[in-house]
Amino acid sequence: MNQIHRVGPETAASASAALTAAAATATATQGGRAVPQPTTRRFASVIRLRPEKEAEYRALHAAAWPGVLAALKRAHIANYSIFLRAGVLFSYLEYTGDDYEADMASIAADPVTREWWERTDPCQLPVEDAAEGEGWAPAEEVFHLD
Repeated sequence: MNQIHRVGPETAASASAALTAAAATATATQGGRAVPQPTTRRFASVIRLRPEKEAEYRALHAAAWPGVLAALKRAHIANYSIFLRAGVLFSYLEYTGDDYEADMASIAADPVTREWWERTDPCQLPVEDAAEGEGWAPAEEVFHLD
């Protein structure tokens, strides 16, 4: 099941800074020349779920809109999940493109995705330590095993 949440410019900048080491690109040889190959960048973030909106939020994600899923895939988002525990939503996604900021801007400009956010945003509350105006707050990766 695919899950969708807002990955806006403020989240993109914070998460991008936190994952600089993961953003390094590998190179491959194509026709005798080096061609940069994007590596997978992992992003996690958290937000609270309004208790009175849990059923609505679950229903929306149980029938995620095809247009939103398509926008995410066009923006190189993969392996995307949202988990819920004790009123906190935890999101994990992998980015496989080579221009994160441009891809996040394309998602934010997509009219279907914007309508989706109009429905999902009222279900959410920022975490207590969120920055001013921040919705989904980036989480720092402290361990990874391939």
